[in-house]
Amino acid sequence: MPLDPQMKAILDKAAALGGPAFHTLGVEKVREAIRSGSAAGAREPVAHVEDRRIPGPAGEVPVRIYRPSARPSADAPLPAVVFFHGGGWVAGDLNTHDVICRILTNAARCVVVSVDYRLAPEHRFPASPDDCYAATAWTANNAAAIGADPARLAVAGTSAGGTLAAVVAMMARDRRGPRIACQVLWYPATDAAMDTPSHRDYSTGTYYLLSRADMEWFWNCYLSSERDRANPYCCPGVAKDLRGLPPALIVTAEYDPLRDEAEEYAARLKRAGVAVKCTRYEGVTHAFTGMASVLDKGRQSIIEAAAALHEAFGA
Repeated sequence: MPLDPQMKAILDKAAALGGPAFHTLGVEKVREAIRSGSAAGAREPVAHVEDRRIPGPAGEVPVRIYRPSARPSADAPLPAVVFFHGGGWVAGDLNTHDVICRILTNAARCVVVSVDYRLAPEHRFPASPDDCYAATAWTANNAAAIGADPARLAVAGTSAGGTLAAVVAMMARDRRGPRIACQVLWYPATDAAMDTPSHRDYSTGTYYLLSRADMEWFWNCYLSSERDRANPYCCPGVAKDLRGLPPALIVTAEYDPLRDEAEEYAARLKRAGVAVKCTRYEGVTHAFTGMASVLDKGRQSIIEAAAALHEAFGA
């Protein structure tokens, strides 16, 4: 399908600036590029935003807690979504995904706890999933203090954050941890093999924002050793048993090297008896949800996520 007109305008503007590919930049410039790329667009008002630091496995983990503008009752606890940002496990922070979290908290009428997990390559696997699982357990254990209902808890994330959400859902199952009612995975990376048709279609270049060459660089920054490629807590797509995982919404983008592996993960979840909805958004690229303030399909994907969360929470 042709590029969505709004998406094409965004890509053409980025191409005119002539920025190099992620894998040629180095860590600090990748972080700067992702920070600057998230700066555009209005922030949706919410009722309350609070930054905190919570206990983690290797020190404190910063989180940002959002509460929605509208709620059914001023006193009733709200569902909670623990959100993990994208950025290839190397970049991203509480500010780069603020747009998504604000729309999500209002649309889903839930508390959103956004997690600023440790980044690679300074902190390689398993630092980020360990932080994310700890933040999810903290949210469940401290739900009353943040106005949330521990019986209605979900995980969500974009890109590398989608990978982390899938992994946290596995950890919670395997460790008999918090009960996760739903997992929302926006265009997750699920397998470091990178051998799908979509990886071959978008192997190099910068126009579509992310390429296989970029993903190879991100994986190399993240992995502690080659053995990690076979670890489902690193690459959820290699997990042998997907039974018993929470219902999932998996969102993919047409022009994205990660498209096929995410859709295959959805298919495997379904074969394992997990309730799954997989939606491909045509005419858009990787990271399109983060463009929700300027791209209609980005906002639409968050509204779809809110509907999936309402269904999972019984709201």
